[in-house]
Amino acid sequence: MKAGIITPVYLSVSWVLTVSYQLLTDTAVRSIGTNIGLLNPSLGLWINSNIQTIVFVYAFTWIFVLSSVIPQAILGKERSVIAQYIVVLTLSLLALFMPYILLSLTGIDITLVANSATFLTNPIIAAVYLMMPYFFMIGLDLRNRNPKSRQKRKELAEELEISKIKYNSMVEDKS
Repeated sequence: MKAGIITPVYLSVSWVLTVSYQLLTDTAVRSIGTNIGLLNPSLGLWINSNIQTIVFVYAFTWIFVLSSVIPQAILGKERSVIAQYIVVLTLSLLALFMPYILLSLTGIDITLVANSATFLTNPIIAAVYLMMPYFFMIGLDLRNRNPKSRQKRKELAEELEISKIKYNSMVEDKS
């Protein structure tokens, strides 16, 4: 039941993050490339001539982060490889096709929204924006490596499981 309710929410949030990140990343990378070009013209030229590759790497990073978190949240610790593959494939396909679906069904051109993201022309904001999935990965790694935190989460999960068992037995006793 929980997965049935929470799955569409997670997929919707991840789609918004993935598509917006993918579209806005182009603006941010161009901003960084332009500003680096002022200091180092050859590096700026390289960045600007490889925009699609750089955007792909950043979009892949965001999908990687989401695919690490979302299947665990939806499917729990005992997720199957096939179920995780389906979730990741769904995220990827939504990110790829949703702009075309929105354009054909509603007339909304997402690239116009991305082009209006003038805040990303500031190189500092653009750099922070581009680093978000990396900060998120580092945070997840630090959270999972902290033994006290891991032990506390394990204890809470065990207490929750015991509470569920007690509740189910009480419900069965009443029936």
